Amino acid sequence: MVNQKILIIEDDKDIAALEKDFLEINGFTVIIEGDGIKGAERALSEDFALILLDLMLPGKDGRTVCREIRKKIDIPILMVTARIEDADKVRGLGLGADDYITKPFSPAELVARVKSHLARYERLTRNADAPKKTDKIDFGWIQINHAARRVFVNDKEIALAHKEYELLYFLADNKERVFSKEQLYDKIWGEDMYGDIKTVAVHINRLREKIEHDPANPIHIQTLWGAGYRFMA
Repeated sequence: MVNQKILIIEDDKDIAALEKDFLEINGFTVIIEGDGIKGAERALSEDFALILLDLMLPGKDGRTVCREIRKKIDIPILMVTARIEDADKVRGLGLGADDYITKPFSPAELVARVKSHLARYERLTRNADAPKKTDKIDFGWIQINHAARRVFVNDKEIALAHKEYELLYFLADNKERVFSKEQLYDKIWGEDMYGDIKTVAVHINRLREKIEHDPANPIHIQTLWGAGYRFMA
């Protein structure tokens, strides 16, 4: 993964410098922006492999920046937050962030997270055109074209981030089968992923918002309490 370029959007100069030093030691090229406005502009104008995005920023907060970036490009976004409340973490992931890391964190943890997300993204990109069990899924109300990685709900195309798509495709391709959070985490995020299993529930909720008529009362992506999730056509 050497020579890949990472953008750090962080207003704390000491933290940004620490992140930069350890990432550069591990072979990455690192660019720092200190506010949300310049960070979003830089993210959308240059080619980065991953973005480290602070939650609290001047100009534009991290949630706004994340939303703007995710609408335009699909690369790993690792949200950095000083808040420990789960609600903040969930909201960050809900806007399209792939994961979060809470301050204070060890440099080793940061590097491990970055490498893990880059490896996962590279596998998804490399295997995007590989043969799968089902090239097209069509349940009438929803169509999934796996070769093109496009999803239509009631004939309207919806935009999904990589992991959202992989999770939806896996569940739909195994309709009516129940999978635990642990099984989904291992399948979609990979056994080498360094993160939090709460990510599964966050992405399930994101999918419900995009494909369910009433996300609060889902009928297609169902929760079986104590067992896991299943897709019903």
